[in-house]
Amino acid sequence: MIANLFVVGPAGSGKSTFSAAFREWMVKNEYDTVIVNLDPGAEILPYAPDVDVRDLVSLEDIMSEYGLGPNGAQIVAADMIANYVEDIKREVESYESDYVIYDTAGQLELFAFRAASNFIVDFLGGDRSILGFIFDPSLAKTPTGFVSLLLLSATVHFRFYKPYMNILSKVDILSDEEVARIAAWSEDWDSLYEALINDNPGMHRELNVEVFKALESMDVFKRLIPTSARMLYGYEDIYSILQMYFAAGEDLEKR
Repeated sequence: MIANLFVVGPAGSGKSTFSAAFREWMVKNEYDTVIVNLDPGAEILPYAPDVDVRDLVSLEDIMSEYGLGPNGAQIVAADMIANYVEDIKREVESYESDYVIYDTAGQLELFAFRAASNFIVDFLGGDRSILGFIFDPSLAKTPTGFVSLLLLSATVHFRFYKPYMNILSKVDILSDEEVARIAAWSEDWDSLYEALINDNPGMHRELNVEVFKALESMDVFKRLIPTSARMLYGYEDIYSILQMYFAAGEDLEKR
């Protein structure tokens, strides 16, 4: 096992689409990879999961047994996954793959902010885990939206305290100028702060400064990796980061 990538992010940011495209890129480049669906509430997936939590946790059964609606059942299901981590890990290990992609729940809070989530990530991935936080381009293209996503990303990192990368999905729906501007914000504190003030001149400057200081101290200002599932663009950069963290930057022999 080389690396376990847990794909997280807000609802609608493109987690499943990213996971499917990255798995496709890895397979095309002959890197042995499996994909795991950790969302018991997923109705339609853009990939055929090698391991599927829906085979172990059923929302319909939970609603029937506990008398819950869909939202309540989602919460219970998110915690129930912890009861099946041994089964999931056993099935994943049976593939003997170098890389595992974990596609997490559609709603960020169901994965990142449940008590069982730390245990799930630690048990399944251990010290070979990395988080990939997906930035929704429709939100990331505004300064306030970008800062909101940075705060969410930093919060998820704080919750799990694992290596992580920030990933911009669906860049094909953005203009080249928008992609360049978002990329600059991810690496340049002053550029983002100036854009935020210009966009919202009435915002409380002292509060902004303190928020930015906190973000800077948490080292969240790192290069945002642009990707496109439609064009299979950017995934070589994702692979390179995995290699940097877990294989000392060396490209492994394909199999």
